[in-house]
Amino acid sequence: MSTPAQDTAVHVDVVVEAPIERAFTVFTEGFGRFKPREHNLLGGEEIAETVFEPRVGGHIYDRGVAGGECRWARVLAYDPPTRVVFSWDISPQWEIERDPSRTSEVEVRFIAETPDRTRVELEHRHLERHGTGWEGVRAGVASAEGWPLYLERFAQVVDD
Repeated sequence: MSTPAQDTAVHVDVVVEAPIERAFTVFTEGFGRFKPREHNLLGGEEIAETVFEPRVGGHIYDRGVAGGECRWARVLAYDPPTRVVFSWDISPQWEIERDPSRTSEVEVRFIAETPDRTRVELEHRHLERHGTGWEGVRAGVASAEGWPLYLERFAQVVDD
């Protein structure tokens, strides 16, 4: 039995009062400014910074105050200022997933509505690839503490 595509993806969007280039730059270069620090897989080590490497083949990772690193995403597409795609290398047990075939992906599109207004559309898709328990991943990223929180905080940073 197959699962309908809409059940295996999460869609969230926000409109920000900023030119498309600024919205893209804040999302990528400023990712650590809006990513919740409590979203942490460093094993108890506090996050010092979150790094988004702006290139295909780059990573998104957290660096801890004691120097530990947690690489939790790989940059799959990087098309400034309109699109970025990255993997979600986090398992249903909220641990790092090392098998790329068992990871989902996040596509973020930036659409200029006016010269000073940008719609940011985020789609977290292929959640079924996580295997048993993937529904918990979907519930987590779709919850108020998941992607909606990220985009809410992103919009606040863009407005600063």
